[in-house]
Amino acid sequence: MRAEYDKVADSVYFRLKGEKVAESVEISEGVIIDYDKRGEVSGIEVLSFSKRNLDLNRLVKLGDVELIAEVATA
Repeated sequence: MRAEYDKVADSVYFRLKGEKVAESVEISEGVIIDYDKRGEVSGIEVLSFSKRNLDLNRLVKLGDVELIAEVATA
């Protein structure tokens, strides 16, 4: 799994697979699940990440996660 944090957008994307996204569903405010063509979860995006009181460093330590921090999209 790979986690990409975008400092400008204040969002984090957890890429579970390299598959192309076929469908995205917002399951709760600011949490979007991406599905591949087989209906399997390929990624999870969390918007307004810094306001959610989640520690990305702690999440990374919980599993096999490659962290890519402060990706600028401006």
